[in-house]
Amino acid sequence: MSSAYRDLFVTAADGLRLYARDYAPEARNALPVIGLPGLARTSADFHDLAEALSRDPARPRRFIALDYRGRGRSEWDRDWHNYDVKVELSDTLQVLAAAGIEKAIFIGTSRGGLITMALGAARPELIAGAVLNDVGPVLEAEGLKRIRSYVGKLPTPRTIDEAADILRRQSEAQFPRYTHDQWQKIARRIWRESGDGFVLNYDPNLMKPLEGLDLEAPLPDLWPLFETIKPFPLLAIRGEASDLLTAETLGMMRERHPDLTSITVPDEGHAPSLEGDLIQSIKAFIARIDSGR
Repeated sequence: MSSAYRDLFVTAADGLRLYARDYAPEARNALPVIGLPGLARTSADFHDLAEALSRDPARPRRFIALDYRGRGRSEWDRDWHNYDVKVELSDTLQVLAAAGIEKAIFIGTSRGGLITMALGAARPELIAGAVLNDVGPVLEAEGLKRIRSYVGKLPTPRTIDEAADILRRQSEAQFPRYTHDQWQKIARRIWRESGDGFVLNYDPNLMKPLEGLDLEAPLPDLWPLFETIKPFPLLAIRGEASDLLTAETLGMMRERHPDLTSITVPDEGHAPSLEGDLIQSIKAFIARIDSGR
């Protein structure tokens, strides 16, 4: 347990043990925020943002960041078919119920954005506002192909410097300005050190649902899901070099959503890190929800 958050363990509907970081659980005077990470990512991706919001001197607020099943400190599933958005939505609802969350602002990166849109269909009363980080109702096949090329297939590093270099070689085109320290920071989230050296911080079987996708065929139409979050304020973030969310799709999202603010992050791809200037933008968005504007 970190002094910045408490460990929250919740039992899923099928008995699997789930984990979440719970920042400032005692903060009751502001809307809580829920962080939903990307496909093979964890609650750690929200740490900088969660600290900024939970320790805000003017209005601290609770922030809960999830590890889906098979990621981080949540248990791995014996059946890889359960690495599915519908199951992960059910898991998310279990965590929210256990934490006593009745309404919140949801921040979804990539996979987490899909779960956020699914939540709009299943339990819209839980949503006060949403942030979609580099994801929308149209998923580009090229981006999915790139993700499929490395999830569960990364070589095993011997040192953290080597881990950072592996990530840099894989994703430098998406993040050309990242420093070695930034690659190291991400590497410490992708791998964890064990007695046997470095191991992935997620179940390599996450790749199996991706392998079953026919990326030459038309992808599912997610616009009906997007329609379910139209009643809520929305901040849409896109990396300028993203190969999963195009500028064209973002433009269509702006046309269809009556209360959408968009940000394009220069020199970043899929998905922008929620740090630096983006933290201030998200704080401003949340303040607008608080004020009811």
